[in-house]
Amino acid sequence: MKTLRQKLFQYRGYMPIPFLLAMIVFAQPTNVTMLVGFVIAALGEFTRFWGVAYAGSLTRVTGSVGAPEVIVSGPFAHVRNPLYVGNIMTYVGIGVMSNALFPWLVIGAFVWFIFQYVLIVQLEEEFLEGHFGEPYLVFKRNVPRFLPRVSPYRGEAQAHQPPRWGEAVRSERRTFQALALVMAILVALWIWR
Repeated sequence: MKTLRQKLFQYRGYMPIPFLLAMIVFAQPTNVTMLVGFVIAALGEFTRFWGVAYAGSLTRVTGSVGAPEVIVSGPFAHVRNPLYVGNIMTYVGIGVMSNALFPWLVIGAFVWFIFQYVLIVQLEEEFLEGHFGEPYLVFKRNVPRFLPRVSPYRGEAQAHQPPRWGEAVRSERRTFQALALVMAILVALWIWR
């Protein structure tokens, strides 16, 4: 099982490709699906971007799980995995925009990404518990894995964990490019319908 989790972690950036291709090939966008889906996708990418501003470019690591510290600021004060939550929202939003094989492709993608991220998060949590011990366990007890808490968690480390927006922009450049390409294709398909 650990090997599967490590492979999912290593190749997590490529996992959306089959779903995105299917969403483009079978796209049937409408005015409503484009608007609703765009709002969901934009909220998802904002959540992810906000998380990257606090976690930094280490979120791009694909070799093995690691972290220099437990991030407890920004969106991490509400949910332990804001990047994965943001990713799921973005994929669901793009699926809604495309209206491809609706609702089955969106449901399938949602279930797959929940499955994938649960396994990846288990692997990451094992590392964090072993490496950081009690400070991580306190954070884990107070901040939910995927469903955000309304009031932010207050932790000691927050004082030295400010956002780094410039680094986030640089780190997310490829993500922005990929989203712009997929959305441009969906807009073109929507206009030509």
